[in-house]
Amino acid sequence: MDAQSLRLLLAAFAAEATEIIERLTRVILQLESAPGDSAEPLFDELGRGLHTLKGTAGSIGLDGVAAIAHDLETLVAPYRKDRAAMPVEVTDELLRSLDRISSMVRDASPVTGDEPAEPGEDSEEPTRSPRDAELGWRVSPKQIRELMREVERLRNLRMRIEERRRRLLREIELIAWSSGDRAHRVALMGAARGLRTDGEELGDVANAVEGGIKDIWTLPARMVLEPLERVVRDHCRESGKLARLSFVGAELALDRRVLEALKGPFVHLVRNAIDHGIESPEVRASSGKHEVGSLSIRLEQQGNLLFVEVSDDGRGLDHDRIRRVARDRGVSTEGEIAQMSDGEVAQLVFEPGFSTRTSVSTTSGRGVGLDVVMTEVRALQGHIEVQTTAGQGTRFVLTMPVDLGSSQVLLVRCGDQRFGVPTLSTESVIAVRSERMQVGRTRIRLMHGDHLLPVVSLAAQLGLADSSAPSERQPALIVQSQTERFALVVDEVLGENDVVIRPLPEEQRSLPAYQGVATVASGELLLVLRPDWIAEVWRGDQKPIAATRRVLVVDDSVTARALHRAMLEAAGWTVHAVGGGRQALEHIRRSAYDAVVCDIAMPEMDGFQLTREMRASPEGVAIPIILVSAHDADEDRVEGSAAGADAFLSKRDCASGRLLAEVSKVISNKRAHA
Repeated sequence: MDAQSLRLLLAAFAAEATEIIERLTRVILQLESAPGDSAEPLFDELGRGLHTLKGTAGSIGLDGVAAIAHDLETLVAPYRKDRAAMPVEVTDELLRSLDRISSMVRDASPVTGDEPAEPGEDSEEPTRSPRDAELGWRVSPKQIRELMREVERLRNLRMRIEERRRRLLREIELIAWSSGDRAHRVALMGAARGLRTDGEELGDVANAVEGGIKDIWTLPARMVLEPLERVVRDHCRESGKLARLSFVGAELALDRRVLEALKGPFVHLVRNAIDHGIESPEVRASSGKHEVGSLSIRLEQQGNLLFVEVSDDGRGLDHDRIRRVARDRGVSTEGEIAQMSDGEVAQLVFEPGFSTRTSVSTTSGRGVGLDVVMTEVRALQGHIEVQTTAGQGTRFVLTMPVDLGSSQVLLVRCGDQRFGVPTLSTESVIAVRSERMQVGRTRIRLMHGDHLLPVVSLAAQLGLADSSAPSERQPALIVQSQTERFALVVDEVLGENDVVIRPLPEEQRSLPAYQGVATVASGELLLVLRPDWIAEVWRGDQKPIAATRRVLVVDDSVTARALHRAMLEAAGWTVHAVGGGRQALEHIRRSAYDAVVCDIAMPEMDGFQLTREMRASPEGVAIPIILVSAHDADEDRVEGSAAGADAFLSKRDCASGRLLAEVSKVISNKRAHA
């Protein structure tokens, strides 16, 4: 690490250590008078603070500070275990030691004016000292958030201007062209162009302000990641293990506040991986692994959501051992543990004081590390998941929102609901063609370019519809999520918006499908999806694809629609029902149907006209049509046949049960002559 980076780290640690020491001083003083029950959270906070102070100091080479913090952990441990009052002598020693740490941190951190300034190239005055130039003025997170809210207001204003421009263009079409008033038309077109120019300039201003705020308030992630290499080296020397650490996304610029909060969790997760995950070189060699263990940290930002993955290729979590420790230490009852899945058992490692170690070392066994991780992640409004495979390794996945910046999302429709899909994950939007699809028993694949991609129905993944083959020319998004690339089928693509994604409310934050929620120009709340969740659900979904057995019922009578729907659904058909011909044509343009059952006597567009328009359209030309009439009249049969209908039934025939037989018959006839 170069000298400038080390200076920045030491300066940042000095600020962090000062805050921790101030907080721990208050906690120690409170413990002097706290009764037994109320002492528990104070002891937990004291343990977490000392552990974070020790880990972070060790990661940047302040071994003396780390050693004192470790000794204080040992001093506090018996009182913390029993929740017992600490003697005055112990309190005095704690406070004196914190003063020593504070002094050592001040001595190690950069001091303004500690290096001579050099005159500027074109200035008569000397430049400011290096620390002043590097650290700049103090800016609070609250001020940054307020500025970002103003940027968001600018973006919303731009969207409103664009919406008004579109309305103005519609007015031009309705009024100016019909009246033939050229002067009026020219004036309106000029106003529309002006609104477009103003909107674009407003967008440029918002982008510039946002970029400036990011420059002030972000740092590259490598500033926090690089010191972890020292942590791994030192800890491997202590434990006799071998491990190599790698990074993905180290150059990602992140909110300083988030980076500061993640320093402690990174140290704890890396040490935890070496202590509990990575095996000794001899054990790894005997099991066919490379003797050097692999540790990796991957950072990825999708819109306003940050994903952090810390993984190792060690032994994985021992679920049975975690169950025994949880039972023996009273974390959960025998009955509760018996009902837990492996995933729920894995989450027990984040409980305060939980450790599977029977002895205490300088870095583990106190049950503090993963508790700190959970506390810090929750403070960032995030959550953490554990994924493990016995003998292959463990992954900790941290997900948290980041305040800075807006995100481009594609608005899509599934049924009556609208969702956002991050544009960053979307390569392109295409129309599905049947000749490029391969339909198997459990999977549909689509040839796109030179690749055969899995086809995923968004409506099916969200539980809004059954899994079925997409219809001809149905829109699909080509999505890239981590190592997966797939075609995501939706009902309609509505356009692209630049939005700020906010975290879901606390009670909904555990929903894995969504990054968060955004507000669009209309004021409507929009749920933004996580493409990696879609990929995960698709991989685990092995249910057979439902047969394409769909019927469209068209009737202006609510009762008739309900009767036809009930009869067909009881026979296993998927039924869509609409009240008029125009709606029917819109459905036929968007979806594929095996048959259409249509009433003749309807307002605006009767069954004969609907049949003729279907036969004239590429989407409806081949769909079997059954016309239904309240009157069993020969002239209706003749006109229906001339229009292109395949069958004719009276409503009395339908009530007697002939509808199901006729639907099957016309479909079979159509396929036989296809």
